[in-house]
Amino acid sequence: MTVARNETRATIGIDLGGTKIYALAVVDGRIVGEAKEKTPVRGGPLAVVDALAAVVRQLTPETPAGVGVGAPGAIDHQSGVIRWAPNLPGWIEPFNLASALSAAVGDCPVLIDNDVNVGTLAEHRLGAGQGHDDLVGIFVGTGVGGGLILDGRLRRGPSGFAGEIGHMVVRPGGRRCGCGGRGHVEAYAGRAGMERRARQLAERGSDTVLVSMAKARRMTSSVFARALAAKDSVALNLVEGAVEALAQALAATVTVLDVPLVVIGGGLADRLGPSFVARIEAATAELVPGVQTGALRIIPCDLGDRGGALGAALMAGTDISLPVSV
Repeated sequence: MTVARNETRATIGIDLGGTKIYALAVVDGRIVGEAKEKTPVRGGPLAVVDALAAVVRQLTPETPAGVGVGAPGAIDHQSGVIRWAPNLPGWIEPFNLASALSAAVGDCPVLIDNDVNVGTLAEHRLGAGQGHDDLVGIFVGTGVGGGLILDGRLRRGPSGFAGEIGHMVVRPGGRRCGCGGRGHVEAYAGRAGMERRARQLAERGSDTVLVSMAKARRMTSSVFARALAAKDSVALNLVEGAVEALAQALAATVTVLDVPLVVIGGGLADRLGPSFVARIEAATAELVPGVQTGALRIIPCDLGDRGGALGAALMAGTDISLPVSV
């Protein structure tokens, strides 16, 4: 971890995830520091505020010029309220994260947006989507999220839910999603949904190394990658189901919007690698109209784990120089 020390105040970008918090500091367009912490599993929103404030203090000893936060769930970007966040432990009621965090770090401006929105913004400005005015960003991790760039601008929609491909129904009446709905993409392609299914199958007698590898821990993305390398049949079937669900949702999305580029990232997609993305591209191409097939590209994101924090810093009003490095 490098601490930002400069006469110019730092802008802080934070990626708030279900398992970890990653933040970086930007001064004069340069990334000058980064820090990580675990996301609290107890204490709800107030514990998260304390953890976020601690990360900010690691990065700068003074009040930041501004803080941007990408968070999972349904976000009211204008007010800074997280209305609904099923992937954050203990987050039950709507909570104004922007005002609470601002008070905790010296009353600086704090902007909150969906984590996938800011990740998509970063890929558009700094990563795989550079030079494209129209694209969809898909992030496959604990859940499945989506962001949308049209005419060069991030589109949130009136409810802030634009691009949320993870909650498109691909199997009516199918598996239960973490949000409570059934048949959503996230239930089939999100790591948490895949883990629930793997444990159900193991309880019913299916032989799988996924459970033995994870034991009492979460089935992380690396556990799925190792199980695939071992040709575990349950892991192979779950990943095939994820590819099919993502392809169905993407085919509908690009057909309606006529978007020529999809960038795919997130912890699970990054760990499974370019071959996973290539399978999604091939499966999607079989479902879209022929006129779109040749124009559509589905490619991996460039920015990896840092994309969310980079996008949050961009949202907070700073510029970031390329190449992106610390």
